[in-house]
Amino acid sequence: MVYINDWDAFFHESEKLYLEHPAHTRYTLKYRHTDGKVVLKVTNDRVCLQFVTDQATDLKRIERLNNLFFTYMCGQDPHDSEADAADAGSRGDRPVSQEESGTSKKRRGKR
Repeated sequence: MVYINDWDAFFHESEKLYLEHPAHTRYTLKYRHTDGKVVLKVTNDRVCLQFVTDQATDLKRIERLNNLFFTYMCGQDPHDSEADAADAGSRGDRPVSQEESGTSKKRRGKR
């Protein structure tokens, strides 16, 4: 099988393939311990895209592709969720811890 050497080409072609056929597209990630390589495969049984790497620096890129597919498969637009995440962080909507609320649990001493 033929592997795509350019990460950007693989990323954009994978996203395009999923958007064209979301119900038939599969994404697999396989680590081959004997070679120390990670193989990514996106296919819809007609088109097969593969990327192989042995570089640790590509892990951030792989994580970005995973997040993209996870958000698409959950039925959300990943580009909208990035904007929502930035807004949520700036608004300060976060749960209040016990230390900040002033309440604390009673502690029992050793008996």
